[in-house]
Amino acid sequence: MQCVAPSSSIGFKSTIGTTSYNVFHLPARLNQLNIQCAAAPATANGFASGGVGKSRADWQSSCAILASKVESQQQNTDNSTGADQITVVNGHNSLDLVPIKKLPKPLTIADLSPAPSHGSTLRVAYQGVPGAYSEAAAGKAYPNCDAIPCDQFEVAFQAVELWIADRAVLPVENSLGGSIHRNYDLLLRHRLHIVGEVQLPVHHCLLALPGVRKEFINRVISHPQALAQCELTLTKLGLTVTREAVDDTAGAAEFVAANDLRDTAAIASARAAELYGLNILADGIQDDSSNVTRFVMLAREPIIPRTDIPFKTSIVFAHEHGTSVLFKVLSAFAFRNISLTKIESRPHRNRPIRVVGDENVGTAKHFEYLFYVDFEASMADVRAQNALAEVQEYTSFLRVLGSYPMDMTPWSPSASSSQ
Repeated sequence: MQCVAPSSSIGFKSTIGTTSYNVFHLPARLNQLNIQCAAAPATANGFASGGVGKSRADWQSSCAILASKVESQQQNTDNSTGADQITVVNGHNSLDLVPIKKLPKPLTIADLSPAPSHGSTLRVAYQGVPGAYSEAAAGKAYPNCDAIPCDQFEVAFQAVELWIADRAVLPVENSLGGSIHRNYDLLLRHRLHIVGEVQLPVHHCLLALPGVRKEFINRVISHPQALAQCELTLTKLGLTVTREAVDDTAGAAEFVAANDLRDTAAIASARAAELYGLNILADGIQDDSSNVTRFVMLAREPIIPRTDIPFKTSIVFAHEHGTSVLFKVLSAFAFRNISLTKIESRPHRNRPIRVVGDENVGTAKHFEYLFYVDFEASMADVRAQNALAEVQEYTSFLRVLGSYPMDMTPWSPSASSSQ
C-alpha cells in the first residue's frame, strides 16, 4: 500500500490481488472527510495474492499507518474550522446540533446509589423551624445529619419522594396529647416506608423577650398540643391569659422575637430560646413529666427485617363489611402471643359511610374506618408472617407500613430533655 500525504483532491487506491479497493478519498473541502475501508481477499494460507503487503499482518499495519495520518489530518481540520465542521463518516453526515459543553451531565451509579448508612450524614426533613422538637428528634435519629426544615408535614413527605431529602422524621403520637392524625393520613396517602422510630422527652419552657416579666404577659402562643400539655401549670403560674395556637413551638418563639412582642410569651424548647434570643421565664412547665413524643423515620425503601433485635411492625387495614372483622384480626395476633402496642382508627375517606337496610324497613348509616396497628414482632418472624396471612383473609385491604427496630433508649421521667 502506498501512503501519500493528503492534498486538496487526491484519491488513494491500493491494488491487492486483482481487485481495486478505494481506501479513502479526501475532497477539495478540508472540512469534509470520507473514509472507506475494505478487507483484502486472502488465500487459504492467509496471504494476499499480490499487492504491496505479503500477509494480512502487513495489510493491517498499513491500514493502521494510514488511519493515524487521517486522524492527524482531521485534528488539524478541527482546529482550523471550529465547531461548525460537518464530518462525513462512511458516507453519512454527522452534525452536532448542540455544543458538547452544553450537554447535561449523565447520571452515574453514585447518583442512584442508596443513601448513606444509618447515622451517617443524611438530608433529613422535619416539620417546623430550627429549634423545633422535630429537629431534636431528627438529630437523635441521625446524629450529624443535615436537617431540612419544612413548613408542613406534607412537604416533608414530598421532600423524600422527590429526592430532596433522604429521610423524614415526623411525630405520630404523644403520651399526653395522643395521636397526630394528620401524619397517619399522610402515611396512607404516600408510599414511604417506616424504617425506625425515636422517642423524645418533651421539656417545655415559657419564653419571652429579655427584660419582660411574667406580670407583663397577656398572651401565650404555641402549638395546640403544647398549650394543652401546659394548661394546668400556666394556671398555677397565674397566667390566666389568652392562649393562641400556631403551627409549631419553635415558630412561636421565632414570631415573638421577630415582631418584638413584649406582651406575648411562647411555649417552646430551651434551644429555641437560645436560637431566637429569648429568656426562659419558667422551665419544665409541662403538666406531666412523663411527656414523650414518638417519631417515625421514613425512607423511600424499606429495610431488611431482623430477629436478633426487638422489632416493631406497623400495618393498616380495612374491610368492606365494616368493623365486625376487627375481633378476628386481633385474635390472629393474640393466638400467636404477639403484643399490640397501638391501634388507631381513621375515617375511610374513599368510602366514609356504609348504608345498611332496605327502603321498606329503613336504612342505617355506619361509618367506615381504616385501622392502624403496631405490634411487637419483625416481618422476619414466622409468627408475624402467619398472623398477617390470616389477617389478609379477613380484610379487603392490607398494607405493611414498615418493619423497623424499636427505640430501646433508656429514659427517666425525672430527667429533662436538653430541649
